Amino acid sequence: MAGSECARREIPGTMDRKCILGMVNYINTSHIYIPWKEMGPLEGWSVLEGYPTLLNEKLLRGEIDAGIISSFSYGLNSDRYLLLPNLCISATGAVNSVTLFSKRPLNALGSALIYLTPQSATSVSLLRLILELFYGLRPRYETGKFRDFMQNNKAGAYLAIGDEALRLRDQNGLFHFDLAEIWLEQTGLPFVFAVWAVRKECWTDRAELVLSLKQRLLQCYNVGQMELKKISQQVAGRIPMSPAQCLSYLKGIELEFTAEKQRGLERFFELLVDACSAPLNRHITFIGG
Repeated sequence: MAGSECARREIPGTMDRKCILGMVNYINTSHIYIPWKEMGPLEGWSVLEGYPTLLNEKLLRGEIDAGIISSFSYGLNSDRYLLLPNLCISATGAVNSVTLFSKRPLNALGSALIYLTPQSATSVSLLRLILELFYGLRPRYETGKFRDFMQNNKAGAYLAIGDEALRLRDQNGLFHFDLAEIWLEQTGLPFVFAVWAVRKECWTDRAELVLSLKQRLLQCYNVGQMELKKISQQVAGRIPMSPAQCLSYLKGIELEFTAEKQRGLERFFELLVDACSAPLNRHITFIGG
């Protein structure tokens, strides 16, 4: 692997290549993130934290070697990546942290201006499918912040994700539309927001490190499921929300990448290709071993 593909450090007597894992520190990843931190460093890997679209860019540029990235980014660049099996960020029905906050009913948005969070690629693409394909609307889109939306009388809605969406959940006077819930109603399938991807060069050159990463993440998942109540108590204050609310929320975040989730992701890609001419690969490829 070229030096630009994997960070290097010198160890006396050897040259070791230490790979970089990109992780998102949102509440919806806490049942992976917190067990990872508690287990300590994984040999051969360092961690870089960032929001989803930043990790998308860094994986594409080879500045990290693996990480949790948006499903949309994987579809755009699947010729460069392989997926770790068994794990993703998904939901079957309402997820509560991918929300369109609107000043009017959904079918009344028409050609309204929609402000979009800059932190997500998948949710933006999902929103466009919902509004344009499922509801036949033709809104205008602009990247912005919630305050821009609230201050602009011509703006119809704002798309928020992750912790921001949770913080805005009690906004009065606005309609709240959960995108994963609408997706399930329209397709009958779960929705996959993010996947764990590895650059093909890293798998080719450092397969043993990738397999150890896969094993560690599965361990984190198992610990996270067993300690979900404790984790909810640890992270609820970030929003803030009660530990009980946080526990309910985390139970709705599904981390298993089942065959049904794969069908949901492939359907998402198919609709984007057919309806929006998006240059996506419809097929999913996992690492071997």
